[in-house]
Amino acid sequence: MSSSTSVSTPRELTVRGIVLGGVITLIFTAANVYLGLKVGLTFATAIPAAVISMAILRRIGGTTIQENNIVQTVASAAGTLAAIIFVLPGLIMIGWWQDFPYWTTVLLCAIGGTLGVMYSVPLRRALVTGSDLPYPEGKAAAEVLKVGVGDEDSAERNARGLRMIIKGALAAVAFNLLTSLKVAASEVSAAFKIGSGGTAASASLSLALIGVGHLVGLTVGIAMLVGMVISWAVLVPAYTSGDLTAGGAVADIVDKTFSEEVRFVGAGTIAVAAIWTLIKILGPIIKGIRESAASTRERAAGEQVELTERDLPITVVGGTILVSLLPIGLMLWLFARDTHLQDNLFLTIAVSLVFVLLIGAVIAAVCGYMAGLIGSSNSPISGVGIVVVLAAALLMVLVHGREGDPKQATALVAYTLFVTAVVFSIATISNDNLQDLKTGQLVGATPWKQQAALVVGVVFGSIVIAPVLNLLNSAFGFVGAPGAGDDALAAPQASLISELAKGVFGGDLQWGRIGLGAAIGVAVIVVDEVLGRTSGKRFALPPLAVGMGLYLPMALTVLIAVGAVIGFFYERWADRRKDPEHAKRLAVLMATGLIVGESLFGVAYAAIVAGSGEEAPLGIVGEGFESWAKAIGVIAFVLIVGWLYRATRSSVQSEEKIETGSTA
Repeated sequence: MSSSTSVSTPRELTVRGIVLGGVITLIFTAANVYLGLKVGLTFATAIPAAVISMAILRRIGGTTIQENNIVQTVASAAGTLAAIIFVLPGLIMIGWWQDFPYWTTVLLCAIGGTLGVMYSVPLRRALVTGSDLPYPEGKAAAEVLKVGVGDEDSAERNARGLRMIIKGALAAVAFNLLTSLKVAASEVSAAFKIGSGGTAASASLSLALIGVGHLVGLTVGIAMLVGMVISWAVLVPAYTSGDLTAGGAVADIVDKTFSEEVRFVGAGTIAVAAIWTLIKILGPIIKGIRESAASTRERAAGEQVELTERDLPITVVGGTILVSLLPIGLMLWLFARDTHLQDNLFLTIAVSLVFVLLIGAVIAAVCGYMAGLIGSSNSPISGVGIVVVLAAALLMVLVHGREGDPKQATALVAYTLFVTAVVFSIATISNDNLQDLKTGQLVGATPWKQQAALVVGVVFGSIVIAPVLNLLNSAFGFVGAPGAGDDALAAPQASLISELAKGVFGGDLQWGRIGLGAAIGVAVIVVDEVLGRTSGKRFALPPLAVGMGLYLPMALTVLIAVGAVIGFFYERWADRRKDPEHAKRLAVLMATGLIVGESLFGVAYAAIVAGSGEEAPLGIVGEGFESWAKAIGVIAFVLIVGWLYRATRSSVQSEEKIETGSTA
C-alpha cells in the first residue's frame, strides 16, 4: 500500500543488535544441538533471547521495541536450525561419514536455512497478515517485548502486565527446578491392558504447554485431542492386540507400538492434511507474491510504502532461490562423486534440484501453517522429516531402482539423507520465520529487516553446528553407529529417518500404516468441510491439528488441550468484565510468562547438562522416591495452575475496583 506521507524510521536493524543476537545464537545453538541429540527435544530460543536483549540493551540505553525484536529474530535461528540434527547424524549411523565435514555442514545449513527465509517471504502476506492463525509463540514474544519496553498507553496497566509475566515465569521456573531435582515428576504415565491389547495414559507436567494451549484456543486444542484419541484409544490397542501375551512389560510394548507403527499413521495424516492445506492457501500465497512484487515496483518508483509492508524485494527472493541451486548442485556432486551413483549422476542431481525447489516450497508453506496453529516449539517437525525422506527415497528409486549391490544401496540411502537435510533446513527455518514475522507485525517491525536478520542468524547458527556435532560424535558417538559405546547419544529422530530410507530401498517398509493415515486425513478433511459449511464456520476440525494429535506423544497433546479448555472458560468469564479485552490480555501475559519461564530454565538446564555430562545433574533423590515424586508433581502442578488463574482474575477485579473508585 502506497502513501504520500513521510515514514518514520525507528532504531531497528543495528550493529549492536546483530552482534548481540549472534552471540546468543552461538550459545543457544550449541545447547540445542546437545539437548536434541541426547533426549530428542530442542527448546525455543526467541522468547529467552528477547528477555536477554531487553535486559542488556536497556542498560546501554536508547533501545526500541523494534531493535529488541531484531535480536530475538536473529537468535530464533538457534532453536530451529539446530533441528538439522534430526537428519545429519544418520550419515554417521549408516557408516557413510566418520565425522561431520565442516564446510559441507556449514554450507548445507546456511544455504538450506536461507532458502527457508526466502520461501517464507511471500507467505507472510498469506499466513500472517492475511490469516487468523493464532501464532501462540509469536504473540507471546510480542507481549514480552511490549511490556518490557513499556509500549502501552497506561503505565499502571503496563506494570500489572509485567507482574503477570513475572508470576507465570517464576512459577514455571520453580516447578521445573522441582522436576530437575527429581523431587517432583515431570511426567505421569500408566500403561494398561484394554481387551486383548494395551494402551497408556500420560501427561507431561509442563506449565509451558498449558500456556500454549491457552494461546492456540479451543478449536485447535479439540482437534489435537481428536487425533490423540484416534491414536491411543483405537490404533494402539488394535496394533498391540495379541502382543501382550508374548510377555514383556505393557508399557514397553505400547511405547514401541506407538513409535514404530502409530506415528507413521500420524505422518500419513499430516502428509494429506499438508497437501490440502497447501491447496487452500495457494490463492493467498499467489496473492502475496503479487502484492510483494507490486510493493517492490512502488519502492523502485520512489513511492513511499508503509514500513510494516516492506518485504525483501521479490526479485531478490527469486534470484536468491535460483542462485542457491548452484552451490546445492555442487555439494550434491561432491557428495556423490566416486560412489556407486556416478554412472547416473547428472540425472540424479538434476531431479534432486527440482525436488529441493518444489518440495522446499511446499514444506515451507506447510511448516509455516503448522507454526501458526500451535507454535514452532510444538510443531511435529520430525513428522515433516518423515514425509520428506520418504518422498526423496521414492524419487531415487524411480531413478536408480531397488536392485544393486549393498554398496549401491548404502550410497542411495546416504544421498537421500543428504537431500533430505537440505529440504529439512528449509522446513525448520520456515517453521520459525513466520512466527517471528507475526511478532514483528504486532510490534510495528519492518519485515525486510527481520528477514535479513534471520539470514544472519542462519549463518551464525551454521557456523557452530558442525564443531558441536563433531565434539559430541568424538566424545560419545551415536547409538547404532559403528563403534558406538555405552554412552552413545540416542539421536532418536535421525535413527528413525535413516531406518525409513533403508526401508524404502529394501522394499520392506510398511506402507499400509502411512496409507491408513492418509485415509484418516481424507476423512477429517471431509468432516472439517461439512462442519464449516453447516455451522457458518463457527465450528472447525483443522486437519493438520488432528494429524499433529495423532503424531505427537499423548504427554504433549493432552496438556495443550487442557490449556485450551482452561483458556476457553477464562475467556467466558472475561467477557462479563467491564473491559473484556484487557482481562483477556492479562491471561495472555500470564500464559506467556509460563512459556518464558520454562524456556529460560531450559536454556540454563541445557548448559548444566552439557557442562556436567550427566543426564540428571541436579537430582537429589533416588529412584525409590519416584512414587512420591509423581504425587508431589501432580498436586503441585494443579495447585500452581489454579493459583495462577485465580491471581489473574483477582488482578482484573482489583483493577476494576480501583478504576471504579477513581471514577466515583
